[in-house]
Amino acid sequence: MADPISIIGGSGALGYGLAVRLGRAGIPVTIGSRDAARAVEAAERAAAAVPDGSFTGLGNAEAAAGSSIVILSVPFRNQSETLTNLKTTLQPGQLVVDATVPLAAAVSGKATRILGVWQGSAAQQAQEMVPEGVRVVSAFHTVAAAHLGDLDWQLDEDILVCGDKKDDKARVIELIGKIDGLRGVDAGKLEMSRIVESLTPLLIGINVRHKTHAGIKITGLPSA
Repeated sequence: MADPISIIGGSGALGYGLAVRLGRAGIPVTIGSRDAARAVEAAERAAAAVPDGSFTGLGNAEAAAGSSIVILSVPFRNQSETLTNLKTTLQPGQLVVDATVPLAAAVSGKATRILGVWQGSAAQQAQEMVPEGVRVVSAFHTVAAAHLGDLDWQLDEDILVCGDKKDDKARVIELIGKIDGLRGVDAGKLEMSRIVESLTPLLIGINVRHKTHAGIKITGLPSA
């Protein structure tokens, strides 16, 4: 059986969508939430959607402790608090995949605008907050949660992956490739997350105008 993946914020739309897609790919998934009961409920929904999958619901700390790769899929307003609460849980060698986008909606602004982050990006803020020895890679900013959660929807898009270590990015790209219809693309160092994160409000605006759930596709790349 594949190594388990933990999704912090897995009861939310993006986290749940990733959970069911990874579960369908045969990867055991631990869904974490601030409210353990919500995590259990999300795990039960995921198990009903993917009967062959393996899903567990736990509180955030317990969920984060059980996997070498931890996906953080919480709103920007909750990122700092969540990582602060996980400081004694995350251990050197773990990889945090940050999907946070600093949308202005976090401060009652428009979802089509992005906030300035002192560190440069939400992912760089996460890197400052995790314990020493825990590395951060950013991904999953441009895929629609609605499409992930709809298992009848055929995905066909790229996921831009940023990080400072090639091996870390390779692990995340391999994980992304297990989801049918998704391809991970190395988009550079973690500092490039400030550009990738800004694509989310751009896509939100496109989606509103065209009543769709647009994604990103990079053309001209050599075959794997």
